[in-house]
Amino acid sequence: MVDKVVSVLDALEGGPLTLAGLQGATGLPRATAHRLASALAEHGFVARDAEGRFMLGPRLQRRPLAEAALPALAALRDATGESVQLYVAEAGGRRCVVSLQSPHSLRTIVDVGALLPMDRGSAGAVLRDDPAAHRRGWAHSAEEREVGVASVSAPVLRDGQVVAAVSVSGPVERTTRAPGRRYAPAVTAAARAVEAALQYRTA
Repeated sequence: MVDKVVSVLDALEGGPLTLAGLQGATGLPRATAHRLASALAEHGFVARDAEGRFMLGPRLQRRPLAEAALPALAALRDATGESVQLYVAEAGGRRCVVSLQSPHSLRTIVDVGALLPMDRGSAGAVLRDDPAAHRRGWAHSAEEREVGVASVSAPVLRDGQVVAAVSVSGPVERTTRAPGRRYAPAVTAAARAVEAALQYRTA
């Protein structure tokens, strides 16, 4: 059984596959391929794209995404002086996969692995494709999720799909209640740098 599971994951490393494609790539019976892919999806190892094809899920995408994003996020933290995070959509919320803390003693701290609500905060707006965030290319919020905290986020796109959100967050007294005015250019530039790093890794 382990060999069959590995064959499914190996097949999906090459990109999204229909059930027929997955069956052909693994040599498994159609019902077995579907059962294994569906079981893996329940645990986040496999997901479905907009066309219903099977693809590697968030639990397997986190590490390469985090590694590719780290240089751009470190540069963003250094440029803004505020805490920086990278979020992905998962389990109806947003999972923090990278968190770099501000050097200031008063700062926002989000633990790696934390699952935060999707309906509050700028990263949630970006990941749920809020119309205003989609139109501007970024979103900001002030005290939506936590009193005294403001943030700015921009989407990371891959093949036209939002795969992550880059965020800067900090105390309102430094970031102001309209943090997008100060940080949106730097956050969107960091998101583009993450996209370029992801493209380089898969080239």
